[in-house]
Amino acid sequence: MIILYSILILGGVGALLGLGLSWCSKIFNVERDPRIDDVFACLAGINCGGCGYAGCDQFAAALVRGETKAENCRPTSAAKKEEINEILGAAGGDAEETAAAVLCNGGNNAKDKYSYQGYGNCRSSEMLARGSKFCPVGCMGLKDCSVVCNYNAVDVSSETNYSVVKKHRCTSCGACVSACPKKLIARIPRKAKYYVACSNHAAAKELRSYCTAGCIGCGKCGAACKFGAIRTIDQLAVIDYKKCVNCGACFKVCPTKVIKYRP
Repeated sequence: MIILYSILILGGVGALLGLGLSWCSKIFNVERDPRIDDVFACLAGINCGGCGYAGCDQFAAALVRGETKAENCRPTSAAKKEEINEILGAAGGDAEETAAAVLCNGGNNAKDKYSYQGYGNCRSSEMLARGSKFCPVGCMGLKDCSVVCNYNAVDVSSETNYSVVKKHRCTSCGACVSACPKKLIARIPRKAKYYVACSNHAAAKELRSYCTAGCIGCGKCGAACKFGAIRTIDQLAVIDYKKCVNCGACFKVCPTKVIKYRP
């Protein structure tokens, strides 16, 4: 009889607790905006964090709240971004697709300050005299960018010892951009076939003292361009991708071959 009473009491307590939890879930329930799931379905879904949020679900929720824009998710296609803007009733921004590019052509062409023997990454080398290269913005080739890339899109060749992005694999997630302590990696339009692989604004004489493959600001590229798409600004050639038609005239005349071609 005691066992029966115990079972009844425990059953009654369990039922009361169940009712209480059910009541609380209804009272404190926060309804999820159905648009979040619709937006999430349009995103690339790779949870790369390049947008500044922990994952695609958080980014979708932020989009619905109006805290960010679809254009901040680089891996998502332009068509899907337009679809997101339609779901949210938002005006589409600049949805041009991009891919990363390493703006350095140094590597083995740039002189070293020292032979780095410590933990082999760029950030730790940067802490020691601002890196192993005499060039203040020289790629050290220690593969921080390659390590963080989940798509095998960044490579460091032993022959060149500087990073190169494989455009066909790049999703423009921004992981490599954030990882580079020298800030040498930038997103440029995916359609662009040419880019200036240098970030140094030093005068030609100084630059040539520690790098044989940097931009010397000669201006030949600008003179060769019939579309006004490239000019020298503060000793460094800069391409205006809104004007560039990928003709390759600048690439052909560059004396240091710092203007790179990517198919």
